[in-house]
Amino acid sequence: MRTDKSVSFFNIILDSIADGVFTINNQEEITSFNRAAEKITGFSREEAIGQNCFDIFRTNICQTNCALRLTASTGKPVIDIPVNILNKEGKEVPVSVSTAVLRDEKGEVIGAVETFKDLSVVEELKKEISKQYSLEDIIGKNHQIQAIFHILPDIAESDSTVLIQGPSGSGKELFARAIHNLSHRKDHSYIKVNCGALPDTLLESELFGYVKGAFTDAKKDKPGRFALAERGTILLDEIGDMSPALQVKLLRVLQEKEYEPLGAITPVQANVRIVTATNQELSNLVKTGRFREDLFYRLNVVKIELPALADRREDIPLLAENFIHKFNLRRGKSIIGVSDDVMEFLMSYGFPGNIRELENIIEHAFVLCKQRIIEIKHLPPGLAEGGKNEDTPGTEPLTHPLKNAEAKLIRKILKKHGGNRMATAKELGVNRSTLWRKIKKYGL
Repeated sequence: MRTDKSVSFFNIILDSIADGVFTINNQEEITSFNRAAEKITGFSREEAIGQNCFDIFRTNICQTNCALRLTASTGKPVIDIPVNILNKEGKEVPVSVSTAVLRDEKGEVIGAVETFKDLSVVEELKKEISKQYSLEDIIGKNHQIQAIFHILPDIAESDSTVLIQGPSGSGKELFARAIHNLSHRKDHSYIKVNCGALPDTLLESELFGYVKGAFTDAKKDKPGRFALAERGTILLDEIGDMSPALQVKLLRVLQEKEYEPLGAITPVQANVRIVTATNQELSNLVKTGRFREDLFYRLNVVKIELPALADRREDIPLLAENFIHKFNLRRGKSIIGVSDDVMEFLMSYGFPGNIRELENIIEHAFVLCKQRIIEIKHLPPGLAEGGKNEDTPGTEPLTHPLKNAEAKLIRKILKKHGGNRMATAKELGVNRSTLWRKIKKYGL
């Protein structure tokens, strides 16, 4: 049996710990509560002791996946689970939780102990860093993406036509939506049309609408996408697939700011911002006669070129983290990241499907992953064998870890800056000593 002196000494030890600590008995009642726990939760020791832990340490997993209850039932510790608690004032506080069982001299379980670290500062720092590398729903630290971030608000503020070119899955639609959201048209409609998904006759009525009696089944007037986007923005995706006949009609919208619905005899004025996107090089289509030159120059007022994901590898960890957060919210899971092996694979994989493929890979892993870390076994079958970085010579599948991809990236950025290590370190987002070690490690 502990004396008052030993209890006092025990409390002194607990209060000297920077992390929050509390213990519970087998009835889940709090038996000790240190000073850091008071500070983080807002509850005093006197208010906490004797209360059920879920009345004081109110987390988002109390009812469904209580870490203390799991430890008490299995005897196994839980380490560094990120959760949110509600403090006494009702404010959410992000913390990292670890638990372990408490046993007496005979080895009998008499309760459990929980330690928790306040992550508020860490989360705020993450948000500040995220702000530097994000704009609207777009994420990227790559120098090309950062350059686009810098000019995108100015592009949005203008009312000029924008052409976005980039490979499939590179995020063209996100940039188009960002242009709309940052513009003075943001309170009006944003309409997207895939020009490659519909045949000519349907696409024309989809874009411009029709009037009653325009054809047999036209029982009443139907507004087209341009009408729905009035005073807003319309994205014409896969514009390179539009037929020459429709290109003429689109040219009229750009030149005259008007169009005619099918069957109409009077034109309709169009107050619409036009953004187009394509995975094809329109200038090449012009040369082959598949795209009108006059329309090309009307569309190519402001051009945004998006790189393939393989050309912005430094963004892969950021994008993977973003997708993990997204699917955690969607699926109610608490996956905290990917293993080193997975990250090494992702950094060396070719990504023919670009960002869309990375998102699909993470989503597939979420279906199979029953733990907190995504492992190689959770990736789509055959991905490792089939993934090939096209920049790497030879025909062997890329199963090398981060070394090759990282060395190649450092070499590329060094060359870009003429060997200037300070500029290279700044673009890579590392300090100079880290860069020096990596240069030495890879023999660059």
